[in-house]
Amino acid sequence: MKKITYLFFLFFVLNLFSQQQTITYTVAPTSFEENQSVTLTFNGSSINEATWGVTGNALYLWAWSFDSNDLNIQDCPTNGTWTSSLETNRLTYVPGTDTYTISFVPQTFYSRTGIGRIGFLVKAKNATGDKKSQDILIEVGLFQSNLLTPAANSATIISSGGNLNITANNSNGNASYNLKANGVSINANAATANYSFNHTGITANQSYELDVTQSGITQTKKFNVIVNPGVISQALPAGVEDGINYNSSDATKATLVLDAPGKDFVYVAGSFNNWQPSSSYAMKKDATTGKFWLELTGLTSGQSYSYQYWVVDTTPTTNSPALVKTADPYSTLVLSPFDDPFISAASYPNLPPFPTGIEREVTVLQTGQVPYTWSAATTNFVKPNKDNLVVYELLVRDFDSDRNYQDLIDKIDYFKNLKINAIQLMPVMEYEGNESWGYNTSFHMALDKYYGTANKFKEFIDLCHQNGIAVILDVALNHAFGRNPMVRMWMKDPDGDGWGDPAADNPYFNEFAKHSYSVGSDFNHQQARTQYYTKRVVKQWIEEFKIDGFRWDLTKGFTQNCTGGDDACTNAYQADRVAVLKDYADYSWALDNNHYVIFEHLGGDSEEQQWANYKLGEGKGIMMWGEMTSKYAELAQGTSGDKDITRMGHVSRGFTGKRLIGYPESHDKERVLYSAFTFGNGAGAFPVQGNLTNVIKRMSAIGAVSILIPGPKMIWHFAELGHTGSIFTCGDGTVNTDYDITGGDCKLDTKPQPQWANNWLTDVNRSVVYNNWAKMIDLKKNNSVFNANYTISGQGGNNSVRQRVYLFGGTGSLTNVVILANFSVANLDIIADFPFAGTWHNLMDNSTLSVSNTAMPITIESGGFRIFGNAPAALSTTDFNPLVGISLVPNPASTYFMVNSTSFTKVHIYSMTGQLIKTFENQPDNYQYPISDLNQGVYFVKVSDDNNHNQTLKLIKQ
Repeated sequence: MKKITYLFFLFFVLNLFSQQQTITYTVAPTSFEENQSVTLTFNGSSINEATWGVTGNALYLWAWSFDSNDLNIQDCPTNGTWTSSLETNRLTYVPGTDTYTISFVPQTFYSRTGIGRIGFLVKAKNATGDKKSQDILIEVGLFQSNLLTPAANSATIISSGGNLNITANNSNGNASYNLKANGVSINANAATANYSFNHTGITANQSYELDVTQSGITQTKKFNVIVNPGVISQALPAGVEDGINYNSSDATKATLVLDAPGKDFVYVAGSFNNWQPSSSYAMKKDATTGKFWLELTGLTSGQSYSYQYWVVDTTPTTNSPALVKTADPYSTLVLSPFDDPFISAASYPNLPPFPTGIEREVTVLQTGQVPYTWSAATTNFVKPNKDNLVVYELLVRDFDSDRNYQDLIDKIDYFKNLKINAIQLMPVMEYEGNESWGYNTSFHMALDKYYGTANKFKEFIDLCHQNGIAVILDVALNHAFGRNPMVRMWMKDPDGDGWGDPAADNPYFNEFAKHSYSVGSDFNHQQARTQYYTKRVVKQWIEEFKIDGFRWDLTKGFTQNCTGGDDACTNAYQADRVAVLKDYADYSWALDNNHYVIFEHLGGDSEEQQWANYKLGEGKGIMMWGEMTSKYAELAQGTSGDKDITRMGHVSRGFTGKRLIGYPESHDKERVLYSAFTFGNGAGAFPVQGNLTNVIKRMSAIGAVSILIPGPKMIWHFAELGHTGSIFTCGDGTVNTDYDITGGDCKLDTKPQPQWANNWLTDVNRSVVYNNWAKMIDLKKNNSVFNANYTISGQGGNNSVRQRVYLFGGTGSLTNVVILANFSVANLDIIADFPFAGTWHNLMDNSTLSVSNTAMPITIESGGFRIFGNAPAALSTTDFNPLVGISLVPNPASTYFMVNSTSFTKVHIYSMTGQLIKTFENQPDNYQYPISDLNQGVYFVKVSDDNNHNQTLKLIKQ
């Protein structure tokens, strides 16, 4: 028997948004077999092409199909990609009727047989940004059945003892009908084309299935009844908070708390009640707070359970649903039917399975969890000083090919050798989809599973702390996206697909954004509930994951005073967001006195000063992002333009303390060297446009006049290797920056991995940048003059290619530093303007310069730099006092090698991508290190002594 089960199915694509345009359509013929031609006609007046940026009537069909058992789903082979539909699927526009049509034979179009039903939507060629219609599902076959009342997949809310009338019909002659409630048949009819049954005296929740069978084919319609249990008033237990509350003394119990103002009743459905909650799973309601709660009992310690809330409003506002099934807003682990099937088992082993037949996300609950054992390095971690913080920003997805936390763990020496003292991760909270930057967050307290498990993430954090590196998280609390439970419980859902935007009665979100940079749904941070939620998020990551700081995304959106599109208001000083963001900072510091608080505001100085100078006398102060990409791009290009980089420092912005995280590059800005390579000066003896060698060389000079300016600074991953790829690089390596024409660029696309695939660490030009930056960062961390006073100037005015940074003050012998950089396309003499005569030291190579004339010119090659100090610099002893005179023999080697020294205790072998392959400790003299099992190629061998002095050598394995 062929069985087709009609379940709610939402076709999910990347970057799912809550808005979907509803279009009208017809199908001719209305019923058809898979080998018959069918024509789809879409009403042009129901499609707003302008909203999608569509010109020339370029609309496309995106299609998929189900097998006869409604299980195997396949995309149409001529879809193309979500960002670029194939012309095969372009709809034909008929001007006289203002319609779009497409005709096809299903088994040919979908390239399969045994089709049970087809699905499709209409989209722009590039549908990024939700430029698409709602999903449409059509049954295949002359036998069609229809559930008339209630609606398929609906939930009817009734009082206990109420009735439900069920009617249905079918085509192609008589069929047999069998109605089941909670798995038990309650009515059967052997031969009819019109079915009717009234189920009376209903006192418990019912899950119905109506099987309609004709000629051996069965179609199943599903629907539900939810019985109103009435108000069960009982006070909240002491000490519980919203979300899951585990019982510290009894692992068989857990208490769930949900704050759902305006809702009438809530059931808890889960694996512990077979997803069919009885009245004993109706949540109680606290009369004082209005919160719902329920204590679960009989749980097994260590076992993973999943659950949802069934939230009911018997009198919903217009276009809002009466029933919403949702995961817990305070989930710390979420299962998703949309994302989980595509998560690698290597990244997340033993991922709990998503429950069969359940819609949308569910929350995982597990009592008796074994806490992670943190090392003393984490429990006693002393955060690096804010003033000499060097933050390495990275996106886990694009850092290495496996795209997980293990990649970061394997590259710890890469970070350590670069000398950075903080890593900032782009959002890792549960976001929609897998291939994402993470700013489309839906569950802020849950770790997204695509990059790995919570324990693997904690292992990475612990390892960073063991190496003196702080971990900062980028958190998007300006907004949330459509899967967020607090959006969905109070949403407008006119098309009834279970997704929508916040309704006017939403107690967390604005119905319409109160600023001009809106993405997703806009949080109302003047609401007490939003503030409570935000602080719970802060607490979760600080206490559970030992996170050292947050970079708060898009803080301009934390106001209630503006409207969408009003840039002038949004960018102006707003006292309400100043106050609420100070309150959030205070809460963070109450949990962790030295917590890093960083705002991405990119606004006016007067407002940013309020945060940067806040509680500075207590050693705090909020660090502000200081974007300087265009200025440094102009420098790198060696062309005319504004090269005033004084705002890389805090003084120019009116900050009392050094609370500016200045940066030439970030995830959101074009690569400096891509701009130089593409648009740079192509003239002179050393042109940069199109000349890779000349372009990469300039990145060392960029580092000299950015990293070494006092105050915290930031590096965007692989700038230290002279990355020349565009931020708009597509997955196939092409570059697409043309958003306006194509309807979407490749900015958010997953990036290629040339830095590892092409072994950039061994590239003679790129490795120089890495090593120079490591030396500069070390200078900054270990010499107080780099955290003292400074001036920044361009000789010849702001447009000059000659840059000078002068640093003075601090303690110790090194109290004056002059940094010079030449961004011309020719070698230049630059007036150093030394503050006094005498012997000056080149801090990069320890050579000396005798200065008798303070205005003496210094010849600097095109793209070069000099760092002169009045005394030698203090450097860290770990890597800048290397072991000397060590070599490997034989080299090349096939089966083993030896080290020609006895002054070491450890040998580490790394792949060319930086992955640790083998470790040896305390081996005897003349030990033969085995390498027979290694593949042919080049490896790094790091030889270290007990004082962490080391030398790294290249080994060729034959």
